Amino acid sequence: MGQYSMGDAIRQYLQQSRLRGDIQALQVADVWEKVMGKTIARYTENLKVIHRTLYITTNVAPLKQELIYQKEQIKQRVNEALGEKLIDQVVVQ
Repeated sequence: MGQYSMGDAIRQYLQQSRLRGDIQALQVADVWEKVMGKTIARYTENLKVIHRTLYITTNVAPLKQELIYQKEQIKQRVNEALGEKLIDQVVVQ
């Protein structure tokens, strides 16, 4: 049996766990205001990560249109802020 550091063991567990999406959503939420700005962060209601897809929820129609237009930039900014390619796709709801 090989030896792992505690950090490696936790990372390995999370990669196989159902908690992975929730933890990734928390990571995105932590950088969301920095990446998108205070105004957009204030009007986005929910962020979820499911199977490497970031789901963004807002009820503000003009903001929804702007976010749809900027999906590729959002993906790049979030991945850059997290330091890894966590998001493959963005869906605005």
